[in-house]
Amino acid sequence: MSPSPATQRVLIVDEDPDVLDLLSRQVLEPLGYEVATANDAGTAIQQAVSFSPDLIVASLLLPGLSGKDLLVALRSQGLDVPVLVTAGEGQEADAIQAFRLGAKDYLVKPLREAEVLAAIERALKEVRLSHEANQLAAELAESHRQLEKRVRELTTIYDIGKTVTSTTNQRELFDKLMLSSLNVTNADMGWVLLLDEDSGHLYLRAQRGMPRALANKLHQRWDDGVSSLVMLSAETLSIHGDGLEQFKLARFAKAALIVPIKARQEAIGVITVAREKPQPFTEPNQRMLEAVGDYASISLINARLFKALTGRAEQLQEVVDETRTDMRDQVAWVDRVRAELNGLQEQLPELLQSSEHPSQRKRLQVLSSDLETMVQDLDKLPRLQPAGSPSPTA
Repeated sequence: MSPSPATQRVLIVDEDPDVLDLLSRQVLEPLGYEVATANDAGTAIQQAVSFSPDLIVASLLLPGLSGKDLLVALRSQGLDVPVLVTAGEGQEADAIQAFRLGAKDYLVKPLREAEVLAAIERALKEVRLSHEANQLAAELAESHRQLEKRVRELTTIYDIGKTVTSTTNQRELFDKLMLSSLNVTNADMGWVLLLDEDSGHLYLRAQRGMPRALANKLHQRWDDGVSSLVMLSAETLSIHGDGLEQFKLARFAKAALIVPIKARQEAIGVITVAREKPQPFTEPNQRMLEAVGDYASISLINARLFKALTGRAEQLQEVVDETRTDMRDQVAWVDRVRAELNGLQEQLPELLQSSEHPSQRKRLQVLSSDLETMVQDLDKLPRLQPAGSPSPTA
């Protein structure tokens, strides 16, 4: 919407008091314009600085510095204000010079109210359109900047997702999480605290940008004074200014954003970002860091599952190894029994020939029959193969 006349400011510069009264009191002020007047170029320059007019109507016949001098002075001061010049008949050459110096229009004295008002409204319309164009350009530039920022944030989140799904290296993952956390929140420093299940204490597992004395506490027990509250509530906390003063991290940070890392709705750690100046974090900052926290949660849960699966695989390998040992023992036992039975079978014919007592020969024959049955039963057992030996071919 175009500004109303009440917001338009006009500076009238003329050596004739009647002209000043006509344009200001009789023409412009009744229409709602804000008007200032000056009767010489020096005063006009001062008014241009303090009054900040949207338009200047200046006479070319000012005492001392002329209207053309005023145009030069305004340009030298960096004041980009449209100027309408007024002059009597026969001063066309001066008017042309004024146009070359940047004047927007030329009015011939004696001034007629309708012509003056039409020229002023044309000039102010151009001013309004110029302001609107500049505002639109600024809004477009801001929208472009916000779009680029959003693209960077989404790219960062996408990169985290790829890292989470492609690596089990905790150090690489935490380095990526830290860098991403600072990027999406414009923070100066950040750290990750994880809960040690055995002791119930928080340990510093990753950091970036922290003071050296604290950075040296990596993999040691540490609590910044605020994270324990977030662990209890499992809710994000943004804190700055006076609210931060009661906590120890106020010694090196003036604003902090703490996001819980959750597993089954319970906090197992936190990601914290902080700024050295008391500039609070915004809701978009919070949403982006919570997304990073979700990826951290996924990664830690995956790491736990991977560790559990690795442990289970090791247990199964032990069972397999024990089974293979038992199988090797069974194969050796069967071979020994078979060898002994075969040996007995080889000895029985000789014993039968050398035996002359009928009852003894009968018992040997029964024993031979029993041995034959035992060998047949033994041959019916599955052929157990030691580990690494080739399977028998059919």
